[in-house]
Amino acid sequence: MSTNPYPLGLRLAGRRVVVVGGGAVASRRVPALLDAGADVLLVAPEVTPALQAHVDAGRLHWRPRRFAPDDLDGAWLVQVAVDDPLAAASVSAVAAERRIFCVRADDRTAATAWTPAVTRHGPVTVAVLGGGDPHRAMGVRDAVRELLAARTGPLVDPGEVDPGEPVADAPLAGPPEPTPVGSGDAATRPGGPVGRVSLVGAGPGDPELITVKGWRLLTEAEVVVADRLVPGLLLDELRPDVELVDAAKIPYGPSRAQEEINRILVDRALAGKVVVRLKGGDPYVFGRGGEELLACAEAGVPVTVVPGVTSAVAVPAAAGVPVTHRAVAHEFTVVSGHVAPDSPVSLVRWEALAGLRGTLVVLMGLKNLAAIADTLTRHGRDAATPVAVIQEGTTGGQRSLRSTLGAVAADVVAAGLRPPAIVVIGDVVDALAT
Repeated sequence: MSTNPYPLGLRLAGRRVVVVGGGAVASRRVPALLDAGADVLLVAPEVTPALQAHVDAGRLHWRPRRFAPDDLDGAWLVQVAVDDPLAAASVSAVAAERRIFCVRADDRTAATAWTPAVTRHGPVTVAVLGGGDPHRAMGVRDAVRELLAARTGPLVDPGEVDPGEPVADAPLAGPPEPTPVGSGDAATRPGGPVGRVSLVGAGPGDPELITVKGWRLLTEAEVVVADRLVPGLLLDELRPDVELVDAAKIPYGPSRAQEEINRILVDRALAGKVVVRLKGGDPYVFGRGGEELLACAEAGVPVTVVPGVTSAVAVPAAAGVPVTHRAVAHEFTVVSGHVAPDSPVSLVRWEALAGLRGTLVVLMGLKNLAAIADTLTRHGRDAATPVAVIQEGTTGGQRSLRSTLGAVAADVVAAGLRPPAIVVIGDVVDALAT
């Protein structure tokens, strides 16, 4: 006789959760556990770059080996994220002996707990179980999310609605879809119809800052190629049958060659798949989105570009720094700092930037911050110019530091700030100070 599962909301803050496996499934599940405040122990011989970034940031513990029974000491929950049925069964057997609920990615019928389809809307979390059918659960979840996004009916506290803002009776239709690059006659080939690729900006880190269109395309995807900096909770909401390709590029660490990313996009689309290339921030702001579009267009693959909220503006705003302010700054310049100012391959005229009066926003510049600050001051920028450095902006791990151009490099080292971080140079840093 079949029975219905009993729904629960687990309060995992400070409680040990063990994740066995370090691949794509674990990459999808870990962010939600961290968001819940769980004390996550990861057990796997190897991990993806995205998981490695969590380890390096001290967000979780990693035992780089195969599972052993004592890994479950003190655990409240275990998530098995391996595709080896024998290995998964051995973990769930130990969990059963210790009366620890166990989620199985390989075989939900052998699990003692299921992971629901989840959507989050501010303080509201909706979890849907589809009676064993993950596609049904995803469909209901998506419908609920659209209803919440419409801000209609009793689901929203009237106090949350701005009286001057119209409340929609139903989700409004957006503008007509733009014609994808490479569409038309190239959309079919002798071997069958070609799929499509969408270059989607995921925003600066907060999962609620992806655009509505970007989220919709993500729910339609069959393949998602994701960078490390995309919000992990977005990956947690993917359908279970979605192929997740971890194209994470940890700054100054191991990376998957851009050519390989291009090949994956083209190959999957030519196989008829709906592909989303999910990128942190905006695809065209230091995101190599143009290279990926050209590779797809050359292969006859239709491409849609969905702009994202760029961290260059959003992260300073989240830290209380406007990049422009009346009577303070009439312009702002965004520059990549991943190449040192004295490098022969640098394309930035730092001496010219030193002469500007407006705001300078530096992305990917933490490693070269000392050289950047020195170059700017040597070419005329006042060493007393205010500087803000914001790490992991718009996320729960956001940290910020205020300093001056002359002292910021040493202050960042002393504070232990690390990538990803945005550097804002200019008087706007103090514009909203009270």
